[in-house]
Amino acid sequence: MNLELAAELCRRFEGYRAKPYLCPAGVATIGYGSTYYADKRKVTLEDPPMDEPTARALLMTELLHTYAPGAIRQCPNLLVLAAQGDVRKLNAIVDFCYNLGIGRLQTSTLKRKINANDWEGAKEQLMLWTKGGGKVLPGLLKRRTAECALLD
Repeated sequence: MNLELAAELCRRFEGYRAKPYLCPAGVATIGYGSTYYADKRKVTLEDPPMDEPTARALLMTELLHTYAPGAIRQCPNLLVLAAQGDVRKLNAIVDFCYNLGIGRLQTSTLKRKINANDWEGAKEQLMLWTKGGGKVLPGLLKRRTAECALLD
């Protein structure tokens, strides 16, 4: 499954950090926003630094084994589109899930729009997920805009 567009978005918007840190939600994170290792261990602030190639590999593992399957479970038509050669939409929603969690997709109007193949409506819904602490965050606005561009 080709998830290079999702990986590119994640790398661009998450940024790489070698040392563990607390993300804005207060969760220990490393690399390109990873909160778990491939062996399912949680990241801790006491963990050793991670080099960039390892962070890239971990990101791809997470996308392939957690976020893409989760997005497809919620929106099976994404797999159909990908099988027909349109991987852009799947990549956009996988990035959304990596950023916000599969649970947010599961309970969203965004999911209903995607499953109805209402891509204009899906773009409108994506753009509702740009706030943190009640304010529009420039980074989230740019990320959602990049995801919307993949839904065209």
